[in-house]
Amino acid sequence: MSTARTPRPRAHVHRGSVEGVALWFDPSLLGEAEARRRVLAAWTPGAGVYALAGGFLLRLPAPRWMDCASAPGLPFTLEGGVLLSAPLTTSERERLAPTEGAVVLVRAGRVEVHPLEASRRVDMSAWLDVSGWDVVPVEGLGAPPPPVATLVPVAAPTRASFGLGAPAPEAEVMRARMEGRPVPASAAPRKPGLLDRLRSWWRGETQRPGAATVDSAAPARASLLSRLGAWLRGSGGKTSANASGTRSLAMPSFLGRMLAPLLSVLASLRGPGSATSSAPAKAPSAPPPPPPSGPGLLSRLAEWLATSTPLGPLLGRRKAEYVRRLFDMLDGGNLDEALRYAIPLSKGGMTEQARVSLGLPGPRERLDIQPRQGGGGRVFGGGEAVYNALRERYRAAFEKLKREGRIEEAAFVLAELLNEEEEAVSFLERHGRLRLAAELAEGRKLAPGLVVRQWVLAKDVARAVDIARSRGAFADAVLRLERTHPSEARVLRLLWGEVLAQSGDYARAVEAVWPLEDARQLARAWLERGSEAGGVSGARMLARRAVAVPEHFEMVKARALALLDADDAEGAPARLAFAGALTQEVERDKNAEPGRVLLGPAVRAVLRDRAAGFVPSTNRDIERFVLATGDPVLRADLPPVSPSPRLPEPGGFPSEGRPVAHVFDAGEGGPWPIYDVLPLSGGRMLVALGEAGARLVTRDGRCVAHFDVPAFSLVLSVHEDRALALAPRGTLKRLSRLDLTRRRAEPWCDTRADAFASMYDGSLWFLAVDDAVMAVDVLTAEPRALWRVPQVGGQVLALAMGPTELSFATLTPEAEIERWSYTLPDLTLRARQMVSGGKVEALWHLSLRMDGDLTVLAPDGVRWVGPYGGRLVPLPALPEMALAGLVLGGEWMAALEHTPVGVGVRLMERMRGRVRAQFLFEGEHPVSVRFPNGELLFFDTAGRLVRVDLTRGEVWRVVLH
Repeated sequence: MSTARTPRPRAHVHRGSVEGVALWFDPSLLGEAEARRRVLAAWTPGAGVYALAGGFLLRLPAPRWMDCASAPGLPFTLEGGVLLSAPLTTSERERLAPTEGAVVLVRAGRVEVHPLEASRRVDMSAWLDVSGWDVVPVEGLGAPPPPVATLVPVAAPTRASFGLGAPAPEAEVMRARMEGRPVPASAAPRKPGLLDRLRSWWRGETQRPGAATVDSAAPARASLLSRLGAWLRGSGGKTSANASGTRSLAMPSFLGRMLAPLLSVLASLRGPGSATSSAPAKAPSAPPPPPPSGPGLLSRLAEWLATSTPLGPLLGRRKAEYVRRLFDMLDGGNLDEALRYAIPLSKGGMTEQARVSLGLPGPRERLDIQPRQGGGGRVFGGGEAVYNALRERYRAAFEKLKREGRIEEAAFVLAELLNEEEEAVSFLERHGRLRLAAELAEGRKLAPGLVVRQWVLAKDVARAVDIARSRGAFADAVLRLERTHPSEARVLRLLWGEVLAQSGDYARAVEAVWPLEDARQLARAWLERGSEAGGVSGARMLARRAVAVPEHFEMVKARALALLDADDAEGAPARLAFAGALTQEVERDKNAEPGRVLLGPAVRAVLRDRAAGFVPSTNRDIERFVLATGDPVLRADLPPVSPSPRLPEPGGFPSEGRPVAHVFDAGEGGPWPIYDVLPLSGGRMLVALGEAGARLVTRDGRCVAHFDVPAFSLVLSVHEDRALALAPRGTLKRLSRLDLTRRRAEPWCDTRADAFASMYDGSLWFLAVDDAVMAVDVLTAEPRALWRVPQVGGQVLALAMGPTELSFATLTPEAEIERWSYTLPDLTLRARQMVSGGKVEALWHLSLRMDGDLTVLAPDGVRWVGPYGGRLVPLPALPEMALAGLVLGGEWMAALEHTPVGVGVRLMERMRGRVRAQFLFEGEHPVSVRFPNGELLFFDTAGRLVRVDLTRGEVWRVVLH
């Protein structure tokens, strides 16, 4: 505090009505309790209270007119950035020379100047006595919401659909053996044979009815196996001595070598349950992991028997007899019986597993197309001659069935026996079996575009649209339909555009329906709506509208010039996007004169932003823009385009020496706790304020729109025109939909969302419930999953979604972390990878990016898995610190640590491992860190919000107003 050199100002207080910005309360006059009561009564959201000159200064969030005589405290006005409790003359202001932000208080006839520092801020929550209140957990009185409905796959075509009779029971036995699955108990029930009884005895599976399991044969098995092993390992002599001194026969060496594989198979067959100890085994705490893929024990035994024993030729003769009977039925025209005994063929030839198969083919249990199991893995091994002969006879059977009009059975031969699924779908379509063709296409997982096409032809348009949305198959399906069914293609094209428009992707919606002349009016409406969204996407739509709708050019021109004439850094990306989109339109239509009129101002705006360092436009972009104008004068006046100016070394990111530390004390928070923040183009932000709702604010914190729905987490559309707000309600989440363009909000539903992506495409949102991951349709009245992966092998910890990729991390029952990577929009699984290091004793922190870049912080250190299919930027050596979290940001990373005074964050370059900046947030509030769109964001429930421009190195604090 400083005292003015003029002790007696002309005026001591304000009089009349003034536009006040603050009030001062003096406890020495009012009393401490009354002063606090008046502060609390005058406080409004956004106001701040400071300890000043022994009293309390209440800084109002916005100026308001007040009567000085009836004001609850001493009014202050704002003049030249200085708070004044009394009007000062020009000479008095010059002699005081207060700094901007200072407070000038006239008290007892003297002038005092006080700095308004953040350290003077008062926490009013300490004034409120809440000790008599108890927090009571609440639960909803209504019934819990039903699980999210899922688009159920179609049922497999039954054999009744193909007009086929009942198969013989032994057919299912053979089919199960060829597919490597257990034989159903209902198929061909029979008494156990000698081999079955021997195998049960060897595995210790005997059990007396009504008695506990007693493995009395275990010692005998162990003794037999040991003696057999010693016998097989004989040196080739006639006799040998055992441990007891008796003499026994030794096996010839050639026979030992031949039977050695049998010994290994028998040892494997013993399994863990054949131990010689009679103590009962403890039940495992978790189910064991599935065995690795490869030939099973019986397959290896079968191969050895077929190649190394006389049993092989015997079984070969029985196989030949079966094949000969099958050929006789096919050649004799007995197709009904032949189809029941037919052997599925692989489309690409025989597999090695089929060559050593010893199971005898029998009549199949069901003569139906199996949608979920292709025939490629069920090949009968009988040599190339048998394979080719079977294929020829199946083709002949197909032609015969087709001539006889037995369409379903002919399709069965194509799809199930010849493994020609697409040909079968086309055949069924040509003969009017449209629904069966659609079921076959979807069940056999053919191309999504083909599946959508078939469902459109089958008149189930709703299912076709659902599949097209979940797999991104609209374009392919429309192209397939336009070749043969133009009217159906037109309907699907309109539905495609409608779905895109509903999700906020107006640019692609216009592209989808523009080829339809009678839909141009609808496209123009979408252009107008998209250009109103603002930001980068709105600028692109404005450029398209300037060329596509000439009758609105004057209105579009005024809006475009207002955008191009601005010189703010926040609007630079939109100006560059406008210039790029307008150039593309002019290049597409050489007669687009309205577009050329605006290209000149657009080029000048981009050059101005480039010189200021607002946008990293390339020389090639500038030359392309200028060439598209067709203006020789502009080309002549254009100076040589120099490389983009290198941005100066940011003050917050020094290249040498110790990085500058940015400290934010606990008193610098805003008026509301901040739970989530999403930056938008143009410097705007969407801020979640908990039960106080959500706000759309400008770069400096001014409120643009308030959404009165609870918001603790936010999910932003990639088009930035809508968002989802989430609020916890017990085990559920209360979901609300926000329309950022029309400034509206509506409650949506209550549902579970254990983990979810923080971005969505405006139509589908990825979330996880327990161990299931699903894509939820957000355009419907109730949530509905269009795609679902159940039982991913553990709890889903995190999801991240980008324009072309989806990644999520799971915690397996063995306490290991696994990463799943999908490509979008076709939702194809590309990779599953376990995080190295084995079991995670405790999970301290996990960071997952949309490209699959993953870090796990555990007690034993940091574990890392690089992105799938992208640029690999390894983790650098971390500095010595008590690491509490590691957040990935592409080429950047943030290391968090807990300090005695608060939370410390070090911003590091991943490539070089250098610490470029340090941040300290004092207090006990946990700090959230985000890396969105080339920025670094910090926010916490104390109301602190800090933005860091990673390109320019600018650091600024945002206070919500």
